[in-house]
Amino acid sequence: MSDDLKAFQRLLEGRFSCRGFLDTHVPRDVIREIVQTAQNVPSWCNSQPWQLSICSGETTQTLAEALSKAAAEGLHTPDVPFPDRYVGVYKERRSTCGWQLYDAVGVQKGDRAGSYTQMMRNYAFFGAPHTAIVTTPQCLGAYGAVDCGAFVTAFTLAAQSMGVATIAQAAIAGVAPVVRDILKIEEDRDILCAISFGYEDKTHPANQFRTERAEPEDVIQWC
Repeated sequence: MSDDLKAFQRLLEGRFSCRGFLDTHVPRDVIREIVQTAQNVPSWCNSQPWQLSICSGETTQTLAEALSKAAAEGLHTPDVPFPDRYVGVYKERRSTCGWQLYDAVGVQKGDRAGSYTQMMRNYAFFGAPHTAIVTTPQCLGAYGAVDCGAFVTAFTLAAQSMGVATIAQAAIAGVAPVVRDILKIEEDRDILCAISFGYEDKTHPANQFRTERAEPEDVIQWC
């Protein structure tokens, strides 16, 4: 294994979905360097369709309050439809991840109030001081979304290399109209997700578990 691959592997294995952050803000030059690094990912015809609305300070707080209110009232209007359902091994992996989180934060099976409280933390960005709302042009359809997915991955890994913790959040896209209104995002762009980021609170119980990954044999079909 090459040294470059070893370093890349360390970044991948070190990255996780952080759900507890310190109040410390990330300097703007660090954020810019993360974005500049992530810009190097490939995209369809080099279209680079992603746009970021990066929130800090009062904007983060204002958005969190508005999203929390909308989610509590049941608003669920994503620009891009969420999956109809998870089946088979995908359902199993999703369930395992969910129970790992609940075990870490002390939510017992059947505790609907506890699970609701934990779910609602999504809309407060798990206390992160920053969030980046990722959008793509509607006209690019699935290919624009795929390209943005590559960018999200690169952003989280670049952040990891600089000691900045992240979590990609599809839940934020479920309240797209509120996000669009507050951040003045154009109607011709689809809101895909948020990347909330900051410095990890290493003592937070939600940060004490790690998800597992499938083996290559589980995902490869040799042809």
